[in-house]
Amino acid sequence: MNKTQPVVLDVRNIVPRERHPKIFNTFDALKKGEMMILINDHDPKPLKYQLDAERSGQLEWKYVEQGPEVWKVEITKK
Repeated sequence: MNKTQPVVLDVRNIVPRERHPKIFNTFDALKKGEMMILINDHDPKPLKYQLDAERSGQLEWKYVEQGPEVWKVEITKK
Protein backbone atom coordinates (compact mmCIF):
# COMPACT_ATOMS: atom_id res chain seq x y z
CA MET A 1 0.00 0.00 0.00
CA ASN A 2 1.23 3.46 -0.84
CA LYS A 3 2.27 5.48 2.24
CA THR A 4 1.70 8.93 0.76
CA GLN A 5 -0.64 11.33 2.51
CA PRO A 6 -4.18 11.31 1.13
CA VAL A 7 -5.33 14.24 -0.98
CA VAL A 8 -7.99 16.16 0.95
CA LEU A 9 -10.62 17.72 -1.29
CA ASP A 10 -13.20 19.91 0.45
CA VAL A 11 -15.85 20.78 -2.12
CA ARG A 12 -18.25 22.58 0.21
CA ASN A 13 -17.17 26.00 -1.09
CA ILE A 14 -17.03 25.00 -4.76
CA VAL A 15 -19.95 25.93 -7.01
CA PRO A 16 -22.08 22.76 -7.33
CA ARG A 17 -21.77 22.49 -11.14
CA GLU A 18 -17.96 22.50 -10.78
CA ARG A 19 -17.76 19.86 -8.05
CA HIS A 20 -17.94 16.64 -10.07
CA PRO A 21 -15.38 17.73 -12.68
CA LYS A 22 -12.99 18.76 -9.87
CA ILE A 23 -13.51 15.45 -8.06
CA PHE A 24 -12.98 13.42 -11.25
CA ASN A 25 -9.82 15.37 -12.11
CA THR A 26 -8.48 14.81 -8.60
CA PHE A 27 -9.31 11.09 -8.73
CA ASP A 28 -7.74 10.70 -12.18
CA ALA A 29 -4.50 12.27 -10.89
CA LEU A 30 -4.17 9.64 -8.15
CA LYS A 31 -1.79 6.75 -8.63
CA LYS A 32 -2.83 3.19 -7.90
CA GLY A 33 -3.14 2.74 -4.13
CA GLU A 34 -3.42 6.46 -3.39
CA MET A 35 -6.40 7.90 -1.57
CA MET A 36 -8.39 11.08 -1.56
CA ILE A 37 -10.65 12.25 1.23
CA LEU A 38 -13.73 13.99 -0.08
CA ILE A 39 -15.48 16.46 2.23
CA ASN A 40 -18.99 17.50 1.25
CA ASP A 41 -22.10 19.16 2.70
CA HIS A 42 -24.44 16.34 1.66
CA ASP A 43 -24.32 12.60 1.00
CA PRO A 44 -22.28 12.20 -2.20
CA LYS A 45 -24.02 8.94 -3.13
CA PRO A 46 -24.91 10.18 -6.67
CA LEU A 47 -21.19 10.83 -7.19
CA LYS A 48 -20.45 7.24 -6.15
CA TYR A 49 -22.86 5.96 -8.79
CA GLN A 50 -21.25 8.20 -11.41
CA LEU A 51 -17.71 7.15 -10.43
CA ASP A 52 -18.74 3.48 -10.45
CA ALA A 53 -20.20 3.90 -13.93
CA GLU A 54 -17.36 5.91 -15.44
CA ARG A 55 -14.41 4.41 -13.53
CA SER A 56 -15.77 0.89 -13.06
CA GLY A 57 -13.61 -1.29 -10.84
CA GLN A 58 -11.05 1.47 -10.25
CA LEU A 59 -11.99 2.59 -6.75
CA GLU A 60 -12.90 1.73 -3.20
CA TRP A 61 -15.40 3.98 -1.41
CA LYS A 62 -15.58 4.20 2.39
CA TYR A 63 -17.68 6.61 4.43
CA VAL A 64 -15.71 8.14 7.31
CA GLU A 65 -18.36 10.62 8.46
CA GLN A 66 -22.04 10.60 7.49
CA GLY A 67 -23.62 13.98 8.18
CA PRO A 68 -25.85 15.61 8.93
CA GLU A 69 -23.62 18.68 8.40
CA VAL A 70 -20.45 17.14 6.98
CA TRP A 71 -19.87 14.02 4.91
CA LYS A 72 -16.37 12.54 4.50
CA VAL A 73 -15.50 9.72 2.14
CA GLU A 74 -12.20 7.93 1.56
CA ILE A 75 -11.86 7.13 -2.13
CA THR A 76 -8.92 4.86 -2.93
CA LYS A 77 -7.72 4.22 -6.47
CA LYS A 78 -7.30 0.51 -7.22
